[in-house]
Amino acid sequence: MSDENTNQEGTKPEGTSGDDILESSAYDGREKLIPIEGTEDARDKSSAAESTPADTNFGKMESKGTCFETPETNETASKNLKKNSNSPPQKKKRRLIPYVLIILALITIILVSAAAIINGFGIGENLGSSQKVAVIYVQGTMMTGSVPAGLGYATSEEISENIRSAVKDKDVKAIVLRINSPGGSPAAAQEIVEEIKKAQAHGIPVVVSMGDSATSAAYYIAAPANYIIANPSTVTGSIGVIWIFQNMSAAYQNNGTDYQIVKSGELKDMGSPWRGLTDTEKKYANTVVMEVYDNFVTEVSEGRNINRSDVKALADGRVYTGVRAKELRLIDGFGDIYDAIDKAAELGKVTGEPKIVYMNRISLSKLILGSDSEQTSSIQQFVSYFEKSPYGKLLS
Repeated sequence: MSDENTNQEGTKPEGTSGDDILESSAYDGREKLIPIEGTEDARDKSSAAESTPADTNFGKMESKGTCFETPETNETASKNLKKNSNSPPQKKKRRLIPYVLIILALITIILVSAAAIINGFGIGENLGSSQKVAVIYVQGTMMTGSVPAGLGYATSEEISENIRSAVKDKDVKAIVLRINSPGGSPAAAQEIVEEIKKAQAHGIPVVVSMGDSATSAAYYIAAPANYIIANPSTVTGSIGVIWIFQNMSAAYQNNGTDYQIVKSGELKDMGSPWRGLTDTEKKYANTVVMEVYDNFVTEVSEGRNINRSDVKALADGRVYTGVRAKELRLIDGFGDIYDAIDKAAELGKVTGEPKIVYMNRISLSKLILGSDSEQTSSIQQFVSYFEKSPYGKLLS
């Protein structure tokens, strides 16, 4: 074999040192080993022929600790580096998850609180359907005056104001009075009755929904309604009037308390707690009670279309269950507040589903205000004229 053939097969040519060959190879590597068209490096052919499938360092040459890479290897490494730089560490992702959950929880709490406040203050009640049924709560002892709802008293001013507001709203087609009350002042009942009749005169039917109890003055305001719904176990009735006086003269004597009274008339200090009633005062008190009672009977007779004599026969102060009240024609049917709303919508000729407007529903804000000790004390002082009347407490 000739020397020329030997050199072409990759053997070291004469006069060329090993260092020169290495330097030449390194230079070719820096030049990215781009072959000239139509030529091929004999050394590359030799390396490719000697490599095996198990060779994981294909395309690399090692000499004296120096590594050389082919263009394909450089391109692959560059892509891997770029991919790794764009991918955030998994640990950072895991650390962000608790913060995201906390933020979502806070947003949920804020939205729920805002919805509760809006609902509590009645904001947005007028949105939706143009045909409405107004629901007004009568909850607690009835009296005249101005006391916020939800604090144990149902005042005629607050209830009358809500009835008038409902009447002014042209979209309100009917009113539901939701009653949970043991009664109270007959004067307060009379004020509410007058507003009910005014609403009816404007063509707005009034339906009563009785809850646990609707007795005495609470039944007084129910009587003129267009329709009365109660539960079978609702306590109602107690049609009558009572005047309560407190005699603490014995306690005053034991405590050594003495009163000197100067009055312009014999009955001026009637009902005072430092003494009992005289026979004349007892007779007069009975006259007043029967006068108020007569008004009550008249209202029930006219409102329920029952003969006066029949009303007097059942109006001896006793209470009735819903079942018995229906037999006596004191109520019209059984059901809950939603049945009453449906009936009101029917009487008001509402087409489709009505928009329910709660005029004075108890809100969280009112309950918070009412739970404050100073607020409760102020309310007790405000209603003392009713609870601690020096003339006794006239109730129906």
